[in-house]
Amino acid sequence: MKLSKYEKETIINWNEAESTASIYTFNADLKRRLAEFSRKYPQLCRLERSTPEGSETYVIEKSRLSVRLIPPYSEERLAAARKYAKQHGFQVLRTEKESA
Repeated sequence: MKLSKYEKETIINWNEAESTASIYTFNADLKRRLAEFSRKYPQLCRLERSTPEGSETYVIEKSRLSVRLIPPYSEERLAAARKYAKQHGFQVLRTEKESA
């Protein structure tokens, strides 16, 4: 059975009592990054299970996991990035709002 993108979740299970967190994901990039990390640091991260549908569950030391919140760019920073991109030949991608 093929799952929809909506059904392909990433769930991070973290509680205050344990030293490990559980990461259940269908995300290909995250699975690749976790696989590389678990090969390099098997004492800190391990694959617990995978399913035929494509999900993988990893157990990782909580001290190795972080959540990064990125604030929106200021207008000044956006203008500087646009200027840099134009000077160095990057193409500006249109957002969905602009293309609508």
